[in-house]
Amino acid sequence: MSVTGVVFDWDGTILDHGSLATVAAFKDTFAAAGIALDPADIRLSMGLAKRDQIHEILALPHIAEAWQTLRGSAASDEDAQELYFDYLPKQTDLLGGFPRLITGIPEMAEGLRSRSVMIGSTTGYTREMADFLVDYARQQGFELDCVVCPEHVPGGGRPLPWMCYLNAIRLEISPLWTMVKIGDTPTDIEEGLNAGMWTVGVTRTGNEVGLSEEDWEEVSEEDRAAAIEAAEARLTEVGAHYLVESAADCLDIIDDISTRIAAGERP
Repeated sequence: MSVTGVVFDWDGTILDHGSLATVAAFKDTFAAAGIALDPADIRLSMGLAKRDQIHEILALPHIAEAWQTLRGSAASDEDAQELYFDYLPKQTDLLGGFPRLITGIPEMAEGLRSRSVMIGSTTGYTREMADFLVDYARQQGFELDCVVCPEHVPGGGRPLPWMCYLNAIRLEISPLWTMVKIGDTPTDIEEGLNAGMWTVGVTRTGNEVGLSEEDWEEVSEEDRAAAIEAAEARLTEVGAHYLVESAADCLDIIDDISTRIAAGERP
């Protein structure tokens, strides 16, 4: 047996180098509520369903303190829900500005097709947002076989394995240890591991580095090395089987995993 399917994340993995769209949307949402967010506040919980991510941000001690000072009471579930509803149109508006495909992704997808590997995906975005991204990616030469959002499964999104399971069902793939989850956040890796899949952590293009392709080109070699090292450490800590700077360069990894599967290894 060999690899039968790959489940990709979206932002920072196949498009939006640096995962900038969500950061911008959350900054705008909280700013409108009187709370200034640092990008690091947002990136800590990146990869979760967006509603869950708002709860995680509100639970950060310094954000909770700022909210208490501003509003006179702790943030409630109703406050989180109001933020979520404010966030949705902001994110939708921003999607058109950021989701350029990461360089080399269409060619990588062709390589997967040539290996008879199905292409699925999971995301923290809503279905409407994902539909927009699917069309946007198709116009740029990338088409996949399955997209699963948190609302498609019971109990929520990552790091629970349900979205990965639904990919396997829709793609008619079994066993799951012939599948690979590729993503740029610890939550992506945990999702893949919980589903019993091989996992690949993405560093340079993703959330852990957090830079656009243009900004990355301006960074010194020393700072680049430090950023990659920090990203690798965070993704390794949660158990990623492999690391790669860009998902566009994952074909050698897919071949290596196929070799290991054929030899009887399991994730």
